[in-house]
Amino acid sequence: MPAIFAKFGPVMAAPHAPEVLRAAIGAGLGLLVCDIALSVLSGGGLAHLALIAPFGASAFLIFVVPNSPLAQPYSVVAGNTLAALAALGTVALVASPLVAAPLAVALAIAAMGATRSFHPPAGAVALATVIAAHGPQPPALAFAITPVAAGSALLVATGILWNRATGRVYPFRQPAPSPHGTRDAAPERRLALAAPDLAHLLDRLRMTANIGVEDLARVITAAETEAAARHLGGLTAADIMSRDLVTASPDAPLHTLAQEFRTHRFKTLPVIGGGRFLGLLDQSALLGLTDPATTATALITPARAAAPDTTAAALIDLLSDGQQQAVPILEQGRLVGLVTRTDLITLLAARLREPAGQAGPPVA
Repeated sequence: MPAIFAKFGPVMAAPHAPEVLRAAIGAGLGLLVCDIALSVLSGGGLAHLALIAPFGASAFLIFVVPNSPLAQPYSVVAGNTLAALAALGTVALVASPLVAAPLAVALAIAAMGATRSFHPPAGAVALATVIAAHGPQPPALAFAITPVAAGSALLVATGILWNRATGRVYPFRQPAPSPHGTRDAAPERRLALAAPDLAHLLDRLRMTANIGVEDLARVITAAETEAAARHLGGLTAADIMSRDLVTASPDAPLHTLAQEFRTHRFKTLPVIGGGRFLGLLDQSALLGLTDPATTATALITPARAAAPDTTAAALIDLLSDGQQQAVPILEQGRLVGLVTRTDLITLLAARLREPAGQAGPPVA
């Protein structure tokens, strides 16, 4: 395809059909809920259409791109409401619709900028309000409350419920607290740019309306993980896992468990029952226990597992948050190996010793 035509072709990646269906159903339900509620509030009955056209664009943002800063609850409600108020004020002062229409949109944009509530459909709210004001039934000041503010709030409320029920985060992500309850950043974020630095970067690139700070951090972390995976030469769990495993049975008593930890100097023991992996037993779980009737069953904790073909970079992610000391490697529910933090530290140390651009053989 000639370059000149490529510039005008699709630039977005092809969306996944389930995601399109999820968004389409959500937007339809959101507008239906909004229409029914507004019809009841206005006393027009269910046969009366109470929606305004810009709500269709608001619904698109809320349900299709819920992680956009332009789709967040404050932007939707404040942006649409301010735009309606700007338009009502304009038509009260300017008689000519030829002048009032562009002026109302300009004032709406200025108001949204001053209040940090940019929401693109609000421009259509301002324009639609001016057009309606010069029709047979001009809107009163209450128009900014119902349907504009009330309808926007209803769309947002439905969007929160639908997006969360279907696995999307809305409102968008905020920086998560440390899993350890301290002020330290999560381990995978400690070498990354801090939130203020990311916000400054977005502002410098004039992209603050396109992506939130936390989502940008997630993108950077994912990119760094992918880069690490390439640096690790495609190593998988099968390349680095321990295979000759010491395990515990569910009914193993306290003194047996303590003896296993002393003998093998492990920090974690997998617990196997009926040939199936049941969970991990951490050495720290034995601290302070004296009851000889205590068995492994009472001490095991669930663990995130991986498959033999899981990349080393993904294993680093699993172990970086401090929630578990090792990753069990399962194949059809059966334990075939174990990757510990020590294994990964050894692997990373070996890679750091290699000359740049060279990848050695897999570390077994």
